Amino acid sequence: MKPSELSALTTEAFRPELADIDRLPTAEIARLMNAEDQSVPSAVAAELPRIAAAIDATATRMARGGRLVYAGAGTAGRLGVLDASECPPTFNTAPAQVTGLIAGGPTALLEAVEGAEDSPELAAADLDRLGLTAEDTVVGVSASGRTPYAVGAVEHARTRGALTIGLSCNAGSALAAAAEHGIEVVVGPELLTGSTRLKAGTAQKLVLNMISTITMIRLGKTYGNLMVDVRASNEKLRARSRRIVALATGASDPDIEAALTATDGEVKPAILTLLAGVDAGTAAQLLAKTDGHLRAALDQ
Repeated sequence: MKPSELSALTTEAFRPELADIDRLPTAEIARLMNAEDQSVPSAVAAELPRIAAAIDATATRMARGGRLVYAGAGTAGRLGVLDASECPPTFNTAPAQVTGLIAGGPTALLEAVEGAEDSPELAAADLDRLGLTAEDTVVGVSASGRTPYAVGAVEHARTRGALTIGLSCNAGSALAAAAEHGIEVVVGPELLTGSTRLKAGTAQKLVLNMISTITMIRLGKTYGNLMVDVRASNEKLRARSRRIVALATGASDPDIEAALTATDGEVKPAILTLLAGVDAGTAAQLLAKTDGHLRAALDQ
């Protein structure tokens, strides 16, 4: 990207009023950063209709067996990988159900991989290795909205019939134009010129939180605001599982332990056995019949 093109981006704009920030006391710099961050939620709020539409389209495809794939470079790519990695323990998704691709591969999570973000062909190859289908959703993430890897991922995904979402922090971005669902969270110039790991990164994290969390709510991965599909893979999560069953049912500790033992630690069927008065086998059948939606299973 040419310097003249870079300077035209809102996320890269220079703020002369902050030219002497390095002369300020630490507390004043912290106050300025905190004030900057407060503008991010309102920028996200302006995009809520587009975010919601993208989530509904994603949930529809995932309900048919599709996958959610994030693709980005640098900070944007790392945020996608982070969001994807949190889904298995939080929502008991299969490892491949939500995937994060970062330009340059796993090495790029810790250090820069020169030239990787400039290659749309690399994005296409990464998606092809996943065996992308028309049921999948690809979310290109780029603060500038011009990163070739992210734009290339979206463009290639469209040729495969996949749903595409473009998340950027500049208006009129190439990424949003390339995607079926364009989301442009314009947070304005950064405190440090061009450091888009700051407000832009925060905005991207907020939107990715929404995409994964609300999609999982739509897929029946929660009961109310309880994570009933949590995977109890360690003692902390086993304790959380017991608490979730308690909050959902009001049952006694012995009854909760008995229910979780009968369902091999699975929270949803444990709740169903307690609230519907059925055995573990029947609970599993009811959940299979309702595609894992606990509320619907309780109504059977």
